[in-house]
Amino acid sequence: MYSTDASYLKDLYQEILINIWNGLDSFRSESKVSTWIYRVAINTCVAFIRKHSKEQHAASVDEIADVTFADDGSRMANLREMYRLINGLGKIDKAIVLLWLDEHSYDEIAEIVGLSKANVASRLYRAKQKLVDDSNR
Repeated sequence: MYSTDASYLKDLYQEILINIWNGLDSFRSESKVSTWIYRVAINTCVAFIRKHSKEQHAASVDEIADVTFADDGSRMANLREMYRLINGLGKIDKAIVLLWLDEHSYDEIAEIVGLSKANVASRLYRAKQKLVDDSNR
């Protein structure tokens, strides 16, 4: 099992970089490079989780936030709460929301997650509503 110091996040990051590097020759320029990179990253994460599912350990939102963000306490608390709420979404909705937060267009998100643009828009709307409802509880 991976330790709680989030060293497995570094392993996952390294696997993503290796897969991007190894896949560069197969990039067909049918989409933006950033879209392709997101797709490689998502596929690598899914494979990583499946590979290590026996270990029954997934990154907690707090661990990810600690690795990703460094700021004052109130901003950090707000970010933790936001990611806690996002973590409660289903896998696809979570991916859609995170890609939207990264300012990807609906077309890019649709291509990355393999859904239609209309489906992405609908899922994003419902996910935002769920996040608002959950935050008011």
